[in-house]
Amino acid sequence: MLLLFLKEETEEKNMGKKGIEEAQLSDREERIVKKVEKEGKLFQDLALAIHKKPEVSNYEFFASEELSKTLSSFGFSVEMPAAGHRTGFAASYKSKKKGPVVVFLAEYDALEGLGHGCGHNLFGTTASLSAVALKEVIDEVGGEIRVYGTPGEEGGEEGSAKGSFVREGYFKDVDFALCAHPADEHKRTGRNLGCVPVDIEFWGKSAHAAGEPEEGINALDALIQTYNSINALRQHLTDDTRIHGVILSGGSAPNVVPDYAHAKFYLRTSAKPSLEALYKKVENVVAGSALSMGAKGKMQAYQNWVENIVPTPSFDDLYEKHLNRFGEKFTPCDWKALQMGSSDVGNVSQVVPTIQPSICISKKKIPAHSPEFVKASCSSLGLESILLGAKVLAFTALELFEEPETLKKIKAEHKEQVKRQLEF
Repeated sequence: MLLLFLKEETEEKNMGKKGIEEAQLSDREERIVKKVEKEGKLFQDLALAIHKKPEVSNYEFFASEELSKTLSSFGFSVEMPAAGHRTGFAASYKSKKKGPVVVFLAEYDALEGLGHGCGHNLFGTTASLSAVALKEVIDEVGGEIRVYGTPGEEGGEEGSAKGSFVREGYFKDVDFALCAHPADEHKRTGRNLGCVPVDIEFWGKSAHAAGEPEEGINALDALIQTYNSINALRQHLTDDTRIHGVILSGGSAPNVVPDYAHAKFYLRTSAKPSLEALYKKVENVVAGSALSMGAKGKMQAYQNWVENIVPTPSFDDLYEKHLNRFGEKFTPCDWKALQMGSSDVGNVSQVVPTIQPSICISKKKIPAHSPEFVKASCSSLGLESILLGAKVLAFTALELFEEPETLKKIKAEHKEQVKRQLEF
């Protein structure tokens, strides 16, 4: 058992260092690999520092500052804040020679009360190292490299910033975007749910609950009626729909008619048109509950809408080809199968070809958003995934810079996938 343990530990430590025979590398690829190996420790240390100081949406001051400062030290111009987010940034390096524009997406927020249970300390550093490595060859290839630091992927205050980057035009001249998300396996980009996080509020009128109840308007009753009506609505919704929420406020004393009640809900479904329809249905429920109780009701999104991911399979195929060169493989899966979570990477995928494959940071199954995932996010395998991910992402981007016809085909496929997304 001891020998087996030592073997597994050695494999974990070597994952990010698995190399390709030099004869199989082009000159540019070789320079990318050397840059990753040279600078890898710096980015691994940064990932550990971010892990030790987890920050939630709109408060990622340390992570955004350190990532943007590091990119600046490698010759990137940095805009911060960006897209209206105080902890967002846009770093760029443009060669004098014309070529495509690539964006490496960087996330770095943590989960409230848990920490980096989604591995975003690795996510942001992998994206940044990918950009630094690709910069080694961009002047001769031609084009522009950008890293967008996008706060609050997990949602929350000023959450899901990628929606703001899209809305504010940061992708209007971008050709493609890519990133890799930590997980317990290597897996291609898949479909997921769009999501609207909403506040539902009711205002009534206080009164003595025993002495003069007829003088009151119970805001909590309106909210509970809404909760129950949403439960009733579920039987008339499709299987790709999820609605879940919590009541945050419903009064402070039993002998006072509550004059205010507040809940938060997530509305999720698989495509933008159906998400808009779902929003309207729940909005009608809120209006009906307010009317029946004589209260004032309001529903509104409290952050950006999160759109569903539109996969571009041939783009993932390209990433997979380079992943295989490092001795790693995707877990077989059907990219059309619906994943029931949400990510604002979907907002980007609606406008440019985008991939977010999973990259393995654990040799055993671990649930996302768990203490086990927090531990894996600072493990030796997690840290080595930064090097592996940077190489594979940079190689993938490089091929699209070098092969204009391949990029043209991927862009055409993406355009068709956006049109067809309701058919899946």
